[in-house]
Formats: sequence, C-alpha cells, structure tokens
Amino acid sequence: MASTDITSDRKRPDGAAGKGDATPDDLAGLEAGLDALDAVQIRRTPVREVLLRKVLPPVVAVVLVLVVWELLVRAQVTETYKLPSPSAVWDSAREMWLAGTLLEVVWTSVSRGLLGFLLAVAIGTPLGLLVARVKLVRAAIGPILSGLQSLPSVAWVAPAVIWLGLNDRMMFAVILLGAVPSIANGLVSGVDQVPPLFLRAGRTLGATGLRGTWHIVLPAALPGYLAGLKQGWAFSWRSLMAAEIIASSPELGLGLGQLLENGRSNFDMPGIFLSILLILFVGIAIDLLIFSPLERWVLRSRGLLVKN
Repeated sequence: MASTDITSDRKRPDGAAGKGDATPDDLAGLEAGLDALDAVQIRRTPVREVLLRKVLPPVVAVVLVLVVWELLVRAQVTETYKLPSPSAVWDSAREMWLAGTLLEVVWTSVSRGLLGFLLAVAIGTPLGLLVARVKLVRAAIGPILSGLQSLPSVAWVAPAVIWLGLNDRMMFAVILLGAVPSIANGLVSGVDQVPPLFLRAGRTLGATGLRGTWHIVLPAALPGYLAGLKQGWAFSWRSLMAAEIIASSPELGLGLGQLLENGRSNFDMPGIFLSILLILFVGIAIDLLIFSPLERWVLRSRGLLVKN
C-alpha cells in the first residue's frame, strides 16, 4: 500500500505532495482570478446606460406631470386663479431671477437649514451614544426622545418665538428640537444592531471605552446612524419651513417659507406654486448630492453593493 501511494505521488505532473499544499503557482493563479473578478465589478457603466436608467425616468415623470398639469388648466377644471398654468409659474420664477432675488431666497433657507442640521448632528450624535450605551440614561430619557420625535415641529414655533424672539436663534431652536431626537434615535437603533461578537472582539484587542466606540461601535452602527441623519435632515427642513411660514420678520430675511406666506397673503398662486416647487427641489437636491452617495458608500463598503 505504501509503495502504491509513493508511485501515485510521483506521477503527479505538478509535483505537489498533497491536496492541502498550495504552491506559489496556485496562489498566483488564485490572486489573478480574484483580481479579474474585481476588475469586472469596478468597470465603468457606459454613459448611455446611465442616461437611460437613471436620468431618463425622472425626466419623463416630470414631463408627464407638466403635461397633465397643463391639460387640466386648459380643460378649465377650476378657475385659473386657483390653479395657475406651468407657464405662469415659470414667468414668476423668471421675474425673480431677473430681479436677482431667486437665488438669494433659496440660499437664505438652505444655509440656515444646513447650519441647523450640522448643529443637530453635533448634539444628537453624543446624545445617541449616551442613550445607547448607558442603561440608566436610556431608561430615563429614551421614551422622551421617542415622544419628541413624534411631536410635530410646528408646535415648537410659538414657544420659541416667546422665549427667543424673532431672530435666527429661534429658527435654530426649532430645527434642533425637530432634528436632534431623530438623529439620536437613529444612532441608538444602529448601536442596538451591532453584533455582540464585534464588541467582544474589540475588547479582546483592547478597543474599550472611547477607542472601542470610535473603532467598533460607530462603524458597525453606521447604516442605522445614516438613516437617522437622513430623517433628521427631513425634520430639519420641515421645521425650518414651518418656522419661516409662521414667524416673519425683516430681521430674518426672505426665505422660501416666507416667500410661500407672502404668496398666500397676496393671493399669488403662481408664487405659491413656485415656492412649493423650490422647497421640493432643495429636498431632492440634498438627497441626491449628499445622502444617496453616502448610502452607496456604506453599502459598498460592506459588500452589499457592486461598484460599477
């Protein structure tokens, strides 16, 4: 039997001693195969395919909405002062553009909203970690955060005006009260979904305390945290619009919410529709330019999305 085994080994063309032994040629071939697979995954998608799959569908949807809108106006389903035509809304936007106020109005609200959101992130992130990691704090304020998240942000406008007056501090207070609970709860949800094995492995490697939080907890909780950030921005933007509509003052400047309220006061339906479309456009732009790339990066870093 022994001689038969030896003869069998000698007849191997590659000279390998056994199935478990890997030769340098085997490792090189395996590495080349993995590189080939990776090269297939990271190939660039043709521009034509990108246009057909990602650009064309929303453009077609917008065109269909405009066509239906124009048909309803031409069919006179209601009075024109109640439902203006798309051309009337375009004329209103053109007038503001020529007057140099369109971009100024948009930037007033966007800059205020982004700054308030960044402040909410700076407060909500450590608060969420504290609630997620300390049981006593979670038992004390966890239900309060959930209740605040379900409370409409517009409810804070009246007390904020009384406490702080008609100024930017009032706007930021309303944004924070609306966004911080969402960001904190999103991070708490993400931390709760961290596998215990990650935490035990981190402790074994010496990653405890702040080091463990930075290197283990936060990266593992990133999907839930990102969902909380996205929801927090939505709450920030809606809170800001509510505050600008309700509380108006020359000191606050003209934002999108105030533009909408001015249209209501003047019974300017083209101006009202223009304000609504601008508010919608900003929300879509922030999602496409900031949150969608972040989501793709998180999914790709976890092997859940093929880079193409």
